[in-house]
Amino acid sequence: MAVLETIRNAWKIQDLRRRIILTLALLVLFRLGAFVPVPGVDVQEIQKIATAGGLLGLLNLFSGGSLLNFGVLSLGVLPYINASIIMQLLQMVIPKLKEMAKEGGEQGRRKLAQYSRYLSLALAFLEAFFFLIYLERSGVAISPDTFLTKMVIVLSLAVGALLTLWIGEEITEKGIGNGVSLIIFIGIVARLLPGAIEAGSLLATGELPVPELILVLLISLFIIAGVITAYTAERKVPVQYAKRVVGRRMYGGQSTFIPLRLIQAGVLPIIFAQAILMFPVTLAGFIPSLSNFAQIFYSTTSWVYNVLLFLLIIGFTYFYTSMTFNPTELADNLQKYGGFVPGVRPGYPTSIYFSRILGRITLPASIFLGILAILPNFFMPLLGVPGTRFLFGGTSILIVIGVALETVKQIEAFMLMRHYEGFLR
Repeated sequence: MAVLETIRNAWKIQDLRRRIILTLALLVLFRLGAFVPVPGVDVQEIQKIATAGGLLGLLNLFSGGSLLNFGVLSLGVLPYINASIIMQLLQMVIPKLKEMAKEGGEQGRRKLAQYSRYLSLALAFLEAFFFLIYLERSGVAISPDTFLTKMVIVLSLAVGALLTLWIGEEITEKGIGNGVSLIIFIGIVARLLPGAIEAGSLLATGELPVPELILVLLISLFIIAGVITAYTAERKVPVQYAKRVVGRRMYGGQSTFIPLRLIQAGVLPIIFAQAILMFPVTLAGFIPSLSNFAQIFYSTTSWVYNVLLFLLIIGFTYFYTSMTFNPTELADNLQKYGGFVPGVRPGYPTSIYFSRILGRITLPASIFLGILAILPNFFMPLLGVPGTRFLFGGTSILIVIGVALETVKQIEAFMLMRHYEGFLR
């Protein structure tokens, strides 16, 4: 009853209601676009390759499940993700871009977003071209096999990627939650029912033993509990505000705390690490001489792939934590408003203190994310259960739970501004 009351209260807030309706409408538009096929390609052949894992299996995750139908949105958010990686790396080596991001304010951020859109457009056409070559190398028939058909395929995929980018940006700016993450989230959730039907048919035919199914479900529940615990975990840093007199009134003198989340970067390290590991396989589709080298990245069960994925997740976790949390800015704001950490001098020592705490919590968080991402790649084959038949692998769980919690927190923030209790207690 409390949940129903919370939902009713959320619906009473006009701005929140409008944002929720807009988000749902755009997600429905995205799902409809997943069923608009690209002409000239045998969808059944693509489904066989995609369900076997590898490059198309990962691409299917980023497209929100659109790849299985080979719809116009098959590239999904991948061009935007790659453009974001490139732009953020460029900010580290180009001082003008770094200054624009940190000191340019809203105008600077809009300019960087515009650069990212242009780069996404270029990458959308490039990746569509590489994807077409990869399909031909994989033996997928194109009918009729003409230059015009190939151009239509490339153009359809590129325009679909731009439409996906527009949907994601509209959700982020005018809806609820992060648009890109919600697009991946809705694709995973949309495959739950087909996955459950497939598991039921396997149980009926005896291909899936009941003990193995129970074991997989127990492991999945354990992973879900671990992810929820990690996402809600916080390191509370105590802060004391000094008393000060303004006019005839006295302010301050209160104690509070600053919550430092265990997982500051969310699901982005997982998504970006997998996007980078897709690049060698895509490149090998264009350059046949690299095919032997790229084979180590094709299988998610290979040790090389999982070690690289683990290390990249750790690196991206540190990278995005440093992008989202600035200890120096936090220390300056505390000193500006008369706040201090007990036992730590204000200013630079406080900045060092926050940096040290952030480093201590980021290391276990990055290791946790890395282990959780590669764990299903090992225990699914050992159990004899194909990973694609069970959608709650480590990456899927991270995305579903992480996006759900972030979206609920945004809804709760709107409700608390109207003095309603939120979903999270």
